[in-house]
Amino acid sequence: MSQNVARSPTLRRRFHHRVSVLRRCILRVLHRFLLCSGRKITNATYSLLPPDATLPSPPAPVASDAEPGREEVQATSLPGFHTHELDSDLVSLKISLLGDCQIGKTSFLVKYVGDEKEKQGEQRKGLNQMDKTLVVRGARISYCIWEVQGDRKSEEQIPMACTDSVAILIMFDLTSRCTLNSVLGWYKEARKWNQTAIPVLIGTKFDDFIQLPIDLQWTIASQARTYAKALNATLFFSSATYNINVNKIFKFITAKLFDLPWTVERNLTVGEPIIDF
Repeated sequence: MSQNVARSPTLRRRFHHRVSVLRRCILRVLHRFLLCSGRKITNATYSLLPPDATLPSPPAPVASDAEPGREEVQATSLPGFHTHELDSDLVSLKISLLGDCQIGKTSFLVKYVGDEKEKQGEQRKGLNQMDKTLVVRGARISYCIWEVQGDRKSEEQIPMACTDSVAILIMFDLTSRCTLNSVLGWYKEARKWNQTAIPVLIGTKFDDFIQLPIDLQWTIASQARTYAKALNATLFFSSATYNINVNKIFKFITAKLFDLPWTVERNLTVGEPIIDF
């Protein structure tokens, strides 16, 4: 009798099937036991969702001053975005800030993140890091801004500051043409480590710039526009003291990253804060 059972293909398949089912049950019980005990499970397999299961849609971040009816874009569809380890709903965007010393980079950054945020910034050798979190319709976007201080010693921090950035802000002092001439070098160094980040050229201290003779203003503005075109970058004239175009620059970056409508018009009038793109 036992020989007939062993030789029967049908009974043999049933026997192996039952053993396989029993084995899977034992493995599931063991898996749950390890989870409850807090042990780390190695070589774990992914669980399949049932066919009728649906994944929750991630929140769609938009600009803080977005107009009603603007198209919403999921942040998780963009490369270079990271979720904070302790905050699963916080999307972090890294932005690099480059330029010579004493041109107003830190003042620009403090104006954007706020004094209280500046006190919480992280200081490193040659680097200054600050965060700004936006809360829009329940979605949270964090700009993590890495400022390279600008001296020769801090140039070695460019790889760390630029790698994985979604935007690179290159700044110069509108009242100092030598700092404007330096932007090409900063751009070249940044592109060695990041080929995809959005380039933005920013002239600082516009409040001092408008005190210069009008012919000198025209010369500097023309040169800045030429450099911006060469770098394929959007050009902004700004002032941290009077908060001119500071927030607007980051709104522009958000619009570019999430493919939102950009309603600001070009302003090429000498004597006014230029926006050229």
